[in-house]
Amino acid sequence: METLFNQGSNLAEAVDRAFIFIFAISFIFTIGITVLMIYILVHFSRKKNKNPKQFSHNTKLEVIWTVVPLIIVLMMFYYGWVGFAPMRQVPADAMPVTVIGRMWSWEFDYGNGKVSKELVLPFNKNVKLNLVSRDVNHSLFIPAFRVKEDVIPGYENYMWFRPIMKGTFDIYCTEYCGLAHSAMLSKVIVLDSLEFKQWLTELKVPDNLPDPPGLVIIKANACITCHSLDGSKVIGPTFKGLYGRKTLVVTESGDKEIEANDEYIKKSITDPNAEQVKGYNKGLMQSYKEKISAEDLDKIVDYFKISVETK
Repeated sequence: METLFNQGSNLAEAVDRAFIFIFAISFIFTIGITVLMIYILVHFSRKKNKNPKQFSHNTKLEVIWTVVPLIIVLMMFYYGWVGFAPMRQVPADAMPVTVIGRMWSWEFDYGNGKVSKELVLPFNKNVKLNLVSRDVNHSLFIPAFRVKEDVIPGYENYMWFRPIMKGTFDIYCTEYCGLAHSAMLSKVIVLDSLEFKQWLTELKVPDNLPDPPGLVIIKANACITCHSLDGSKVIGPTFKGLYGRKTLVVTESGDKEIEANDEYIKKSITDPNAEQVKGYNKGLMQSYKEKISAEDLDKIVDYFKISVETK
């Protein structure tokens, strides 16, 4: 079970040490400055008739408030560097896993076509995560392991660690990446070496059949980030069983029931806010009139027709 104080990786202790040191210094100074302020307010209050004095120069005080903060800042830097430097030094025996971020989910590619929605790892083995984004900026954060790195399109980034605790731990995206950013969650599952090998062996490789042309266009335009293919409810209505489905939509003249035919599907892509499916927010989808050609619209409609016929 995950708690705030888990140190799930070999890197966690150094990160915690830096955090505790900086927090302690901040706490001490906060209390000290607050106490000093209260003392000054009471001791030099007007009712005590203290005569104010003007000081123009005090070498000892100036040296103290320059040297002491400098030493403290250098100590903070030292603890931070000691924690950070090993994070960029990947051991030669680290097991590679490619992390793919897209709006709004994580995928973990182990090679040979084996992809998982959860990051399953062997206990006490070095792991290197190669970070890839398919759309916008993301950031992979595993709190229990004290590791976080940006996942930027077109930029090769990575992180590494060695899991030293077995169990299940949370994964978050900490870079705002759109409307469902807060739902971009996953899990790290750390298993014994034998259990991991068995899991990886049993992980199925998806069929490599080519996608229909319409689905290729849908994926290329990131439509499935807001519309599911399996019936689940996300930002927009699901594509599952779309063609021929009777739907209640909101128009300027009021609510009406329509059938999802060729004309409606094409209009929903080129003018998505004219007839908004009831229960979904208006204005979230922008027009694809200039992005998707008439020929590609026909292919998308054909895909929806085939999906219903083969259901």
